[in-house]
Amino acid sequence: MKLDFHTHGKLAKRLPFSTQYTDWLFGEAKAAGLDALCLTEHFNTLQFDELYGYLLHKSKREGDTLLLENGLRIFPGMETDIAEGGHILSLGSAEAILELNQRLAPHKQPGHFLPFEKLLDLFQEYNILVGAAHPYREGGHIPELPQEQLERLDFLDLNGKDVAKDRKRAEKLTQALGERLHKPVVSGSDTHQAVQYGCIWTEFAENSITLDGLCRQISKGAYRIVVSPQAAFQVKTACILKRALKEIHALGGDYVSVLLDSEKGM
Repeated sequence: MKLDFHTHGKLAKRLPFSTQYTDWLFGEAKAAGLDALCLTEHFNTLQFDELYGYLLHKSKREGDTLLLENGLRIFPGMETDIAEGGHILSLGSAEAILELNQRLAPHKQPGHFLPFEKLLDLFQEYNILVGAAHPYREGGHIPELPQEQLERLDFLDLNGKDVAKDRKRAEKLTQALGERLHKPVVSGSDTHQAVQYGCIWTEFAENSITLDGLCRQISKGAYRIVVSPQAAFQVKTACILKRALKEIHALGGDYVSVLLDSEKGM
């Protein structure tokens, strides 16, 4: 099973949710060879609940996952900012993620983010997996947090954007942190734009449709991280396209129509 642990369903968190754009993303994810992805949308994105409502309506429930018509399997999740600086990934049932998102409503703006320990206490009330997203990304302070708090994590994210920028540094630092905490390292692309799918993924020996099944494989080390030889190019291209599409929106245009119409003409 080829799984991407860190993905987004929108172009940007301050842009309105588009069913067409999200459909395009998931179609491209499948075309890129992925069997499954973790939808770790930003907890303070516009229309978070509408995104998940749409997916629940158009998918089939299998275990903890949402199975789309194209065969792509989605593990529901969320990416949450913490007061100390940094992002935390959480994976769970769609109901758990939606409920957590509602409970985090008072903490979605800078200056009101929960401290890491309090966020972990909240997450502990649910059957979810919790990971540190791109722990060495500039502006974050996750590695500096107290050891006893970090040991409550379930996994660390070797992030596609960081690998594309400096693979040696990203791998060295993230793996070292995993060894220090005795926590597994998995990988995610961190894509908001489909060109980035497949720059990095985690390949498991078996398919999983539940968090428990996924956790068992992670615990056994029954997986490998694969980095595309084109990762740097994919990430750079995706970032350029993301900026261009956001600019189209800022100028009053319909970036979704521009994107999809350009693909039809190829």
